[in-house]
Amino acid sequence: MKKGFVWAGVLAVSMVASGVTAYTVTKAADKDSYTPAESFASNVGTHFTAYEEGGYPDLTYAAENAVKGVVNIVNTQEISSRAGYRGGYGDDGGFEQFFDLFGIPRGQYRQQPEQQPRPQERKSGGSGVIISPDGYIVTNHHVVDNASKLKVTLNDKRTFDAKVIGTDPTTEVALIKIDATDLPTIPIGNSDALRLGEWVLAIGSPYGLQNTITAGIVSAKGRSLQALPTQYSLESFIQTDAAVNPGNSGGALVNTKGELVGINTLIQSQTGSYIGYSFAVPTSIVKKVVVDLKEYGVVQRAMLGIGYNAIDEAFLESDKGKSTGIKEQGGIYVGEVYPGSAAEAAGIKTGDIITEINGVKIEGSAQVSEEIAKHRPNDKITVSVKRGSDVKQIEVVLRNKTGNTDVITKDQVSAYDALNGEFAEVSEKALKSLKIKGGAVVTGVHEGGLLDKAGIRRGSVITRINNSTISSVNDLNRITSAIESIEWINPDGTRDRLLIMPK
Repeated sequence: MKKGFVWAGVLAVSMVASGVTAYTVTKAADKDSYTPAESFASNVGTHFTAYEEGGYPDLTYAAENAVKGVVNIVNTQEISSRAGYRGGYGDDGGFEQFFDLFGIPRGQYRQQPEQQPRPQERKSGGSGVIISPDGYIVTNHHVVDNASKLKVTLNDKRTFDAKVIGTDPTTEVALIKIDATDLPTIPIGNSDALRLGEWVLAIGSPYGLQNTITAGIVSAKGRSLQALPTQYSLESFIQTDAAVNPGNSGGALVNTKGELVGINTLIQSQTGSYIGYSFAVPTSIVKKVVVDLKEYGVVQRAMLGIGYNAIDEAFLESDKGKSTGIKEQGGIYVGEVYPGSAAEAAGIKTGDIITEINGVKIEGSAQVSEEIAKHRPNDKITVSVKRGSDVKQIEVVLRNKTGNTDVITKDQVSAYDALNGEFAEVSEKALKSLKIKGGAVVTGVHEGGLLDKAGIRRGSVITRINNSTISSVNDLNRITSAIESIEWINPDGTRDRLLIMPK
């Protein structure tokens, strides 16, 4: 993750046995890490504000109407402490040489003494936005992740239990549902139409405050921060200077007409509190994710299948950029076309410069991600490609990450996602030392996920899932059947196998 960013604000509380602590702000572990901060009807009326004396817009209409559609969310997680090895920050538990072998920084793992299991309950909080009268609510993935129970409190102080319809860690968007009718909603606006300098409101419902409203302007669009930890993360944030503080994750970013244009997600901070910049997922991404989650329970992610660089000043001054002979900024340079991809099938080649997608001018990497994210596998797009002195219009049929155009169901989530961790390729040095031909090294373990529950630690190497040999990280994406068995090599060199009994 990129340094100096935190989630837009998650309030957290822990309860051990019968003891309960007060709500406190969850802060970054250190200064170099991120930590968690439409109505579908199109005929909803809008209010065009007038400017008062002094040059400031009248934001009262937008504030008074939108605040009714913002809710507070409390996430209760049941934590099962298990005896034996537990990972944490500190010394490396005797695995220093193994971590060196994989190039993993030291000082991030320790062996803790065995402890007797005891019941624990942890609570965290955030905000959400009602998008339909029958109880669909959009929020952030990290607000509802690993929830054992969700409690939603409306602006009128009514409370409801909620269920998760689906989440998408790659965009940080989640969809939940409460059993209610005739709820106030916020109409979804067009985030693509936002202009730099346009006034916006950030609205949240943190625990204990019912609602908060702050104002600011759009500072930038299409920001890619490398903040989301998952593979294939999609980042094209709206940047504003509207203050977003703890408990506002998942809240609404609205324009002066009271329309939802983004879901507040991140802030730039070294302390966990707002210091000037906040970032929201634009509705151009949110709308498609929500429709997919409602229909399939999982996002239908389209892939172009290329490796690329934005042609900017930094690229032109790099050795790679100079070797291309490109002199002008703009567009993206195709550095690699992945075998079996949509791009390869369409005839896009290494060295091509992509200047437009479906008529939208491409200035940087985030624009490519955002434009592709609006589509599903099997959708057709038109890509404008500059090849030498020629400009070609290439029609591309998009594919999913497994390389075909099939619909992915909730039961067909890839092994990469199902394991709930982060992975990297095994280095040549490690392959020789372990005497293996391939695998996927675990570089991160998400709490409460399958890796965590199985006791598979950071630094372990996944070598086999079900009946399939894992030779690379990409192999984890190709497996979409339910995981029945996992084989891996531990950081101390011992080998383990886990059999998972069907429910």
